[in-house]
Amino acid sequence: MASTSYAPTTLPRLALLLGDMTGIGPELVARVVSDRRLTDVARIAVFGDLRVLEMGARDAGVHLSVKKVADAAEIDWTAPETPVIDLGNIDPQTLPRGEVSPESGKLTGDTLAAAIRQSLEGKFEAITFAPLNKAALHAGGWKFPDEHKMFAHLLEHKGYFSEMNVLDGQWMSRVTSHVSLRTALDMITHDSIIEAIELVNRTMQLAGIENPRIAVAALNPHAGENGLFGREEIDLIGPAVRAAAETGIDCKGPFPSDTVYIKAFAGEYDSVVAMYHDQGQIATKLRGFNRGVTVTAGLDTVFTTPAHGTAFDIVGKGVASTGALESAVRLAAQLAGRKRNAAAN
Repeated sequence: MASTSYAPTTLPRLALLLGDMTGIGPELVARVVSDRRLTDVARIAVFGDLRVLEMGARDAGVHLSVKKVADAAEIDWTAPETPVIDLGNIDPQTLPRGEVSPESGKLTGDTLAAAIRQSLEGKFEAITFAPLNKAALHAGGWKFPDEHKMFAHLLEHKGYFSEMNVLDGQWMSRVTSHVSLRTALDMITHDSIIEAIELVNRTMQLAGIENPRIAVAALNPHAGENGLFGREEIDLIGPAVRAAAETGIDCKGPFPSDTVYIKAFAGEYDSVVAMYHDQGQIATKLRGFNRGVTVTAGLDTVFTTPAHGTAFDIVGKGVASTGALESAVRLAAQLAGRKRNAAAN
């Protein structure tokens, strides 16, 4: 049921971005702000181009009550209208829909960069963005393998960070992400495994899971079959897991990757740390591709987004589900709120 109250001024300030305008993002954002259904978890400002949001409202068949502002400093968070920081940078009449567009990718990146600048100024505590297209982002001049590395670059982040997926209470992390499998093998080291375990433990605690139960996946088939199919589990992964456990983290493994997710989804573990991207993503997406949330963990600014993509095949049809976007907003607000409280104590 939609909230009828205005967002309390103690709630985290969240910038909600429209994603790539060629996809379903504008429709999703229009739906969730039209009835202010998320004002119980965050103070939400739409960040982007008002014309794109209005296009999304037409797709969704909803009415908007918004207040256009030029900067977050102008927002009256007690007002009944949804504030829109209108960058005026994307004319939807000039761009295609339902396909990859380098120009749209460039402008999507520009909008993300502008939101990050305002987060660095303390105007927002979290950023949730509707689905974007990595190929369009890259073709548009943002030469990063993914948006997460783009965020780290813009924030001048130097330490470890990682993409995680959250679905049905399960946190799926990984040691390596958007690199070739051949490159990933070289990046799986004693230290990187421990960093991945520590980061997911820390992030889950920030989300309110006091003692996360973490399973670590093996690299080789059957966890190496006692060295028959490789010694990485014996010489590398096992010692790293034991070293992390000695610091007080509840982690176990390595477990064969073809069965560890069965254990996790049965409730034995709260998280699985995969060795490489597809090892975890295949299991997670089979579980619920359209319901998951992606978190960029380890950065100063909280970032979340739906785990699904731009869904070019249903653009403009008014049938896109907002479930994952709502979950992304709620998780971002939870992380930002607890992060603020931790900093104050």
